[in-house]
Amino acid sequence: MSIHTPLCELLGIEHPVLLAPMAGVSGGALAAAVSWAGGLGLIGGGYGDADWLEREFNAAGDARIGAGLITWSLARRPHLLDLVLDRAPAALMLSFGDYQPFLSRIRDEQTKFIVQVQTLNQAREAMDAGVDAIVAQGTEAGGHGGTRATLPFVPAVVDIVKEIPVIAAGGIADGRGLAAALALGASGVLCGTGFFASDESLASDNAKLTAVCGNGDDTERSSVFDIARGLDWPPDWNIRAMRNSFTRRWREDIDGLVRNLPEEQARFNAAWAADETDITAVIVGEAADLIKTREPAQATLHRMISQAEDHLRRIGRLVKPITKDRDIE
Repeated sequence: MSIHTPLCELLGIEHPVLLAPMAGVSGGALAAAVSWAGGLGLIGGGYGDADWLEREFNAAGDARIGAGLITWSLARRPHLLDLVLDRAPAALMLSFGDYQPFLSRIRDEQTKFIVQVQTLNQAREAMDAGVDAIVAQGTEAGGHGGTRATLPFVPAVVDIVKEIPVIAAGGIADGRGLAAALALGASGVLCGTGFFASDESLASDNAKLTAVCGNGDDTERSSVFDIARGLDWPPDWNIRAMRNSFTRRWREDIDGLVRNLPEEQARFNAAWAADETDITAVIVGEAADLIKTREPAQATLHRMISQAEDHLRRIGRLVKPITKDRDIE
């Protein structure tokens, strides 16, 4: 059995699994590892560090990879779009903001254009814009996101966008999640948390250990870490990360954090330099429950595919043929 979907056809990949472009985590080595394993790795362009992007594209070697950028940040650094497109990525994913100003430039290239959405109106806008694929992101995801849960959101987006492949994201880190996403009508999945602790990930050793030892109950959404990092995110989105002493201190007192920002930023930055995860952000989602160990990304992806195939077979066996006697009843 082989899982082959329209997303595989669109992107020219063996398995319908994409690496989420996690800022500062999904570098060239991790993106390349996911692509060599049969999925598609996306470098996390984050907040627009040109030198970082150049370095990580180089680190990917000759692997066929893509990239993801934060749209509102790209609007402040539009030259980064040329930097990325000049590398001829297999796909470009934009999230969080108005991508319309960049459409004509992207359409001049052969790159497949993917947009991430968190609401049904955003899905309709992406469909009308003629994007190649849409990521329907549930609030269970690590990092920034909206308020819709993955389970009801994905099929609602599928119903709206018709023939455009939908990629499910949020709370998916193993083959059971992939099988469930396909059952919801998605054509593939975008996974971040599942690859966070991979050997090739740029996350620190302590951050990987924290993720492996944590679980979904230990995560929460807030704006605490954005404020501490000096990132002026639009109010529609906040960030899911592991709960720690820093979030417990400030999550109910955002005004207090702002008043004490110089001191708290200095403390946060010092902890970041020292890799103290009880203060700094470990940005993973509710699927942290499913991160069991550190391992190569290839092992994670291949186990996901094998597990999904097993579950799809099992689900298929639940459907019994209707006999003549049963039909009469």
